[in-house]
Amino acid sequence: MLVSLLIVSSCSDSFIEVEPRGTELEDNYYRNAEEALAGLVAVYDQVGGMSNGLINKFIATNSASDDHYAGGGSANDVTGIQVWSNYTLDPATGPQGDLWNRGYSGIFRANSILGHLPDVDMDDNLRARYVAEAKFLRAYFYFDLVRFFENIPLIISSDLGDFKNIPQVDPSEVYTQVIEDLIAAIPDLPATVPVATEGGRATEGAARALLGKVYLWQEDFAKAAEQFAEVNGTPGGTSQFGYSLLPNFGDLWIFSNKHHSESIFSVNHTSEGQWGDWGCIACAEGNWLNIMINPRGYTAIDASAPDYVSGWSFNPVTPSLEAAMTGDPRYSETIADLQTMEDNGLVTYEKGYQNTGFFIEKFTSRQENVATGGNMEGNFEQNLYDIRLADTYLLEAEALVRDGSNTARAQALLDAVRARVGLASTPATFETIKAERRLELAGEGHRWFDLVRWGDAATVLASRGFVAGKHEILPIPLFETQDTAIEQNLEYGGTK
Repeated sequence: MLVSLLIVSSCSDSFIEVEPRGTELEDNYYRNAEEALAGLVAVYDQVGGMSNGLINKFIATNSASDDHYAGGGSANDVTGIQVWSNYTLDPATGPQGDLWNRGYSGIFRANSILGHLPDVDMDDNLRARYVAEAKFLRAYFYFDLVRFFENIPLIISSDLGDFKNIPQVDPSEVYTQVIEDLIAAIPDLPATVPVATEGGRATEGAARALLGKVYLWQEDFAKAAEQFAEVNGTPGGTSQFGYSLLPNFGDLWIFSNKHHSESIFSVNHTSEGQWGDWGCIACAEGNWLNIMINPRGYTAIDASAPDYVSGWSFNPVTPSLEAAMTGDPRYSETIADLQTMEDNGLVTYEKGYQNTGFFIEKFTSRQENVATGGNMEGNFEQNLYDIRLADTYLLEAEALVRDGSNTARAQALLDAVRARVGLASTPATFETIKAERRLELAGEGHRWFDLVRWGDAATVLASRGFVAGKHEILPIPLFETQDTAIEQNLEYGGTK
C-alpha cells in the first residue's frame, strides 16, 4: 500500500557526501540544525533509488529505449526491465513498483522535513535553504512520477489521514505543484556549493534546469528557453553559476571526476559504507550500473586489452545506436566493442542475453575502480549525471528552434556541443538537435523520455512492441490499486 512505501527509513547512509550523514525520520528527531540536516540527507538518499530488485530509472529507461536492450543473463534476469524492453509489461509485472516506491519514498521524506522545519531551533537563513532543497527534491520526484504514470496522487503533507482513500489528481495539478515548488525554491538555493563538503546538493542552477525541463515537457518553449538560458550563459563560455563544458568529453567518465563544471545535478555514489549485504541491495551506496553493464565472463588475453571487471551484461548497445555513432568522435568513450576485441584475439567474454557485442563504455568499470572493503559489486564510486550542461545546451537549442525564436543562439548552443569533440557546425534544426541528443547523451537515461516527449516513440519503438496511446506511460503498480482509491490507468485495463 501507499503508506507501506512511505513510512520507511533507509538502511544506508546518504548518497550525498555531507556531514553528518543519516536517514532517521522519527517525529521527535528534528530538535536542531544538525538533525534537520540528517533529515534532509534522507531525502537525497532516495535520488539514487536502486531497488532490491536491481531497478532504477537509468537501467530501466535505457532498457525501454531503442539504444539498448535489457540484456543480462537470460530472459528472466531482472524481469521488470525485460518486460519493459519488449513492451509486454502489465500491472503485475514491470519496473513500476520500484519506480513508484522510489518516488513516493522521496516525497514522503521531503514532506516530513518540510513539516518539521518551521519548529526547529536553527538559523532562519539555513532553514530557508533546507526548505528550498526539500521543495526542489519533492519537485524532482514528482516530475519523474507524473511522466512515468501520469495519473498519480498528489501528497504535499506528511499527515496522510485516511491513506486508503487518497485519490489521484489530474496531471496538470501535479505539474502546477512541481512548478510552484521550483519557483519557491530558487531564491533560497545557493548559486554554488563547496564541492568538498556539499557537492551534489541542490543549487539555483539545478532548480532552474529542472524547471526548464518541466516547461519543455509541457511544450512551453519560451519559458523553457528562459530558464535554460539562465543556466547555460554564453554558449561555450562559463555561466553565472560557474558551469562550462569540460574540454575533453572523455573526462566526463573518469570515476573520480565529480561535481565539476559540467555537472548540474548528479546521483552521488561512494564506497564509504563498504556495502556487503546481499539481503539489502538498496543499502549500497555504490553505482550498480558499473557492474550491471560490464561484459559477462570477461577475460583479457592480451596486455593491450582493457582490464574490465567481469559484470552482468545488462543494457547492451543496440546495432541501431552503434551504427548511428560509427564515425562520431564520441564513439570510443561511449561504446565498448567487445566483439571486435574478441575477433582480434584480445579478449574473451560470455555472450549474455541479447548480446550484440557492444556495451556502454561510459559506465564500464575497470580493476582500478574496485574499492577495498565490502563486496565489490555495490561499491563502485562513479556518479551518474541526472542533468549536465551539454543536456541543457541541447534542450535550450530545441526550445528556441521549436519556438522559432533566436535561432542564432540555438545554432551557437548546438555548435558548442559539437565543437567540444571536434565536429563542424551543422544547421540547428529540430531533427539535427534530436540526433545530437542521441549521440551526446547515449546511455545516460534520457532517450526514452525524449522519444515520448517528441512523439516519436511509437514509430521508433514499433519493432520492440510499443503501442501508441498505451506505452507512453507505465501501469500503476497492481498492489497500489488493491483496497485503495487509486485506479489503474485506462491504457492498462483501468478506468483512469
